Amino acid sequence: MAQLTWGNLFMIGVGIVMIYLALVKKYEPFLLVGIGFACVVANVPGSGLTQPGGLFHYAYQGVALLIVPPLIFLGVGAMTDFGPMIANPWLVILGAAAHLGIFVALIGAKLLGFSLAEAGAIGIIGGADGPMAIFVTMKLAPHLLPQISVAAYSYMALMPLIQPPIMKLLTTKKERRIIMAKPRQVTRLEKIAFPIIIAVIVNLFFPPIAPLITMLMLGNLFRECLLVDRLAKTAANEIMNIITIVLTVAIGSTMNAEQFLTFKTLEIVALGLVAFMFGTASGVVAAKIMNVISGGKINPLVGSAGIASVPIAARVSHMVANRENPQVYLIMHAMGPNLAGVFGTAISGGILLALLGVK
Repeated sequence: MAQLTWGNLFMIGVGIVMIYLALVKKYEPFLLVGIGFACVVANVPGSGLTQPGGLFHYAYQGVALLIVPPLIFLGVGAMTDFGPMIANPWLVILGAAAHLGIFVALIGAKLLGFSLAEAGAIGIIGGADGPMAIFVTMKLAPHLLPQISVAAYSYMALMPLIQPPIMKLLTTKKERRIIMAKPRQVTRLEKIAFPIIIAVIVNLFFPPIAPLITMLMLGNLFRECLLVDRLAKTAANEIMNIITIVLTVAIGSTMNAEQFLTFKTLEIVALGLVAFMFGTASGVVAAKIMNVISGGKINPLVGSAGIASVPIAARVSHMVANRENPQVYLIMHAMGPNLAGVFGTAISGGILLALLGVK
């Protein structure tokens, strides 16, 4: 007990708050329960779980060696219907517009004295894509992985708290009540061709992020070909569940007081929040412009889903709209820019890696 510092007690409190938010507020329990629990345990002196050879240490190695992120993308691909994005390709614009936060955070980090590589890793938090944030960080600034991964996944889980005030501030009640037309039916051929075409394009033009997108597309092809249900279900369920446990434990285990309670951590966490806020705002503003151009046919709330956290951001867009008008069912429309946001973050990450000479 003598080794238990005030810093340890504070971080144990942070872990308990995360578990509270997951269980009571229901903010992404699949993420926060594991992260919060591991945070608590990592701050109990003498357990040895986070030391080399400890259980949590091995979980972290799966993240640090970039084994976990591609497997997450495999599971996400097997779970995801890209039909909404294929049906409304013009909504892809929102997947790009909602990534202003990446570059705002990058510039902010550089102004605060971080190196260009560190600033690029911090900026990618704004894409709201946890695996991509881990992947880019390990390539650019691996020493910042604990802070960046915690910031990325914590803010992803807290989207239902962060996004709605910004969405309401930038839209009118009338705009939030807009009912969008039902999207067209996407053919099976389109759904099968999509992952193959995207995999080829990414491997040709964005090789630095090819491992993630390739696995995403493979998982999606498993889903859409309708002939390998066992593989698709395994990727979407068993593999995804196991990897989620490993990932959340690994992230939470890095939140020990000695490593985490630094001024640099506070700067990264603050920049991550700024990135999320700017990304949400830029997506909504872009959707408002598209609404005017379309003659009032687009609910601007779909713009906030342009950041890449699938399907959290789409659910938040639907939730805010549905509270204003119970007849608005926005989830399928919001999934279009939400899925486009995955590619937006991937392209942003690929550009950063390419510009900084990372292969």
